[in-house]
Amino acid sequence: MAYRNIVKKGDDTLRKKCRVVEVFDDKLRDLLNDMTDTMYKANGVGLAGPQIGMLKRIFVMDCGEGLYHVVNPEIIVTSGEQRDVEGCLSVPGTTGYVVRPQVVKLKYQDGYGVSHTKTFRGLEARCVCHEGDHLDGVLFIDKMDEELR
Repeated sequence: MAYRNIVKKGDDTLRKKCRVVEVFDDKLRDLLNDMTDTMYKANGVGLAGPQIGMLKRIFVMDCGEGLYHVVNPEIIVTSGEQRDVEGCLSVPGTTGYVVRPQVVKLKYQDGYGVSHTKTFRGLEARCVCHEGDHLDGVLFIDKMDEELR
C-alpha cells in the first residue's frame, strides 16, 4: 500500500493533456493500486493521473458500485442530463453545480490492456466525465455554473 501526494489547483500538471498508455506492465498496475489507495484515504470517489502528477490517460473510481481501473478512456455515447454538486480532491474547499450527461457509454482498457465497454449512469457517469476531463487538463470549476458557499 502506497499513498501518493495529490496535486492541488495552481499546479501546471492539472492543465496539461495526458499521454495514451501503451505499456501495460506491473509498474502501471502498481500505479493504479497506489491511486486506489490514495483515493480511498482521501475519501474520494475518483482520482486521475494528473492529480498525482502523472500525465497518463488513467483514472480510478469507486462510487459505491465497485472499483474501476480505467486506462485510455474514450466516451462513445452520452445521453440525458443531470445537474448536481461536484467537488475535487485537487480543488479542496470548493464545490458547485455542474451539468453532466445522465448516461455515458465508455470504452477503456484495464491495467492488463484488456478492452471493455460499459454504460454508466448517474453518479458513475458524472465521475467518468469528471475524471476524463482531468486527462484533458479540464477542472470541474471550468464547467461549474454555480459555486456553493
